[in-house]
Amino acid sequence: TIYGVCKHSLQTLFDRYTSEVELSSAWARLFFIYGPHEEPSRLVASVIRSLLRGEPALCSHGKQIRDYIYIKDVANALITLLESKVTGPVNIGSGQPIALKEIINTIAKKLNLENLVQLGALPAAKNDTPLITADVNRLYEEVGWQPSYDLNQGIDESISWWKEQIKLEKN
Repeated sequence: TIYGVCKHSLQTLFDRYTSEVELSSAWARLFFIYGPHEEPSRLVASVIRSLLRGEPALCSHGKQIRDYIYIKDVANALITLLESKVTGPVNIGSGQPIALKEIINTIAKKLNLENLVQLGALPAAKNDTPLITADVNRLYEEVGWQPSYDLNQGIDESISWWKEQIKLEKN
């Protein structure tokens, strides 16, 4: 995608610059982040917000496979990377590919609102890639970091946070 080309170009420029000024550098490649403070239109936040409001969660077919990682794990991984001597690109992901429909259904089950999920109600994007997952070998082996949160914990915290936000919106 153009987005991917732009990110890669920026990484190339950054690598060149740090090499010329003799600085070490690492380039964190963040995968699919979710959690509190997430943009409301993103998948996890959107599904949680719709269901908490008693509205249908309109989704695509949900067969796309992605590498989602909880925001607190992202923050911890970035700190660990910064404190390490690792240089170059490092993927920050969970290393646990999951179908979007599994994430959506997990949220719905936790809220006991499975009847409001509408998989297939929205078309998948024309340029939608079926599989995007992080190769986390450098993160695990060289940086020495692994996630602390699993999907259930991250979704529980996300639901709790969004419940508070919706309560505040009503007041």
